[in-house]
Amino acid sequence: QVQVVESGGGLVQAGGSLRLSCTVSGLTSDEYIMGWFRQAPGKERERISCIRWRAGTTYYAESVKGRFTLARDNAKNTLYLQMNNTKPEDTAMYYCAASRGWSFGSCVASYFGYWGQGTQVTVAS
Repeated sequence: QVQVVESGGGLVQAGGSLRLSCTVSGLTSDEYIMGWFRQAPGKERERISCIRWRAGTTYYAESVKGRFTLARDNAKNTLYLQMNNTKPEDTAMYYCAASRGWSFGSCVASYFGYWGQGTQVTVAS
């Protein structure tokens, strides 16, 4: 059984930093992808960043490029999203997702089969 668990959300002042964590268990595969998505009230789910775990290849949305960074701990099967220079428009529910396999263009919500429960991030202006 695959489980995806996020943590680390909270309230931060604009310009501040926050680190989200995502731990995956039960994903017994040599090739898989993990990603972060977010959804603000009344808006569609937006992809933030993805990583092809084995190769370490990463993708960042333009809206977060240069501010957000992925890091990982292979021993703990944990992915981190370091959020720096946060903006009020970063306020959303953040979701971590995982999926076996990888292919070009797989950093989209429809590719992911396993999702966490979400963690709220609020950036105060």
